[in-house]
Amino acid sequence: MQSLRSNSVVIKLLTYSNELSEGKPLYVSSNSLPVKAFNREPAGHAFHSAALKLRGCTKKVVEDKEDTSDSPKKVANNDVEDIPSYETYKNSSSSNKGKKKKNKSGKEVKEQHDHYALLGLASLRYLATEDQIRKSYRDAALKHHPDKLAAALLLTEESEEAKEAKKEAIESHFKLIQEAYEVLMDKTKRRIFDSTDEFDDEVPSECAPKDFFKVFGPAFKRNARWSVNTRVPDLGDENTPVKEVDSYYNFWYAFKSWREFPEEEEHDLEEAESREEKRWMERENARKTQKARKEEYARIRTLVDNAYKKDPRIVKRKEEEKAKKQAKKDEKVMAKKKLEEEAAAAIEEEKRRKEEEAKLAAEAAQQQKKNKEKEKKLRSKERSRLRTLSAPVLSQRLLGISVAYVEDLCMSLNTEQLRKLCDKMENKEGLKLAKVLKNGNNDETESEEEEVVEAKQNGHVEANGYSMVDTATQSPRAAAMV
Repeated sequence: MQSLRSNSVVIKLLTYSNELSEGKPLYVSSNSLPVKAFNREPAGHAFHSAALKLRGCTKKVVEDKEDTSDSPKKVANNDVEDIPSYETYKNSSSSNKGKKKKNKSGKEVKEQHDHYALLGLASLRYLATEDQIRKSYRDAALKHHPDKLAAALLLTEESEEAKEAKKEAIESHFKLIQEAYEVLMDKTKRRIFDSTDEFDDEVPSECAPKDFFKVFGPAFKRNARWSVNTRVPDLGDENTPVKEVDSYYNFWYAFKSWREFPEEEEHDLEEAESREEKRWMERENARKTQKARKEEYARIRTLVDNAYKKDPRIVKRKEEEKAKKQAKKDEKVMAKKKLEEEAAAAIEEEKRRKEEEAKLAAEAAQQQKKNKEKEKKLRSKERSRLRTLSAPVLSQRLLGISVAYVEDLCMSLNTEQLRKLCDKMENKEGLKLAKVLKNGNNDETESEEEEVVEAKQNGHVEANGYSMVDTATQSPRAAAMV
């Protein structure tokens, strides 16, 4: 705490250390204007005298030195007694009166006094509690009661008219105090009165990110006075968790205001001449005030929207969410690109495989063609060989073998069969050669024919060509053939 002294006025400045608030920003506001301060604080009756002095509502009454000794108290030469004067109530009553305002229809509304000032609560106003209102009313009633002040004030005036005027001013001021107490103790009336108090409806729109809490913090605090729910959350700071930030904005987006708009009422119900006219006035006033309430909610919504757009915590979260979405998008693009590359690679591989297969098939076909040509040449060679080996048989006409038979063998037998047949015909002559040619490629028939030929050579052949030899001397196979 620092003190600055100038003559008899002491100004005390309060400073806050970042260590006390843990480095968090701290916003401090005052509900009252600077007032004169004393070196010593008065108490008791001196307190009331000092308060009256500050308001300029006192009159100094100097007691004469030559006052009689039978007076209850004596006052020194320089001592003064502060008692309310006629000007006190005249000036205070005029200062407590509100200005005449005009409603939307242009009619002047009823004069309204500052109820908080009448009870000495001008510095607190809507923040004053019911207990503070009761206490202030008791103090004001005791201090300004007509029975207590009338006698002292009337002594200062000589004419009856002046005394009557003073008496009326005292009673009028006391009635204003009672009226103020009744209004402030009634919740509905007090809300209406608080709603007519001067209020800054300005809504911030633009600010630098670093100044967000300085600009929007006081704006939210001002408008929090209209909240039906008295537990209004705090705006916090840049380190506040995002969950609490969302709860804060959820509260303000669902904000419910108790603010009234009596200045919007065009019709004075006391001027109604009938019930129907009064009801009509009530409906019209309700319609006008409903429109004003909608405008009020729109104003609050604009404040919340502007703050939500500029809140660095929300901006940071949006940027993080945007970065995450972009990362997911890039991941999808990369995955899609990878799939496309894999598909292209698969297509390329399939193409290469087909080309390889086509190449192998072409090579195989070429090789097969070569093999066929080679096979054809070999078969042609073996056929020529067979025709050459069959020439003696055909010339001798053995076993009824004809050229057609030889050509039939050449066409029906494959290369390998032709080769084997020709190999068997090699080094054979005459009937043996004819028999081999007759049998073709049948090895079993050839063996049987050889046995028959051997039997003929042994003289055991009948006219029809079948063997009649003794089965005891034949082989099992020859016997079976017989």
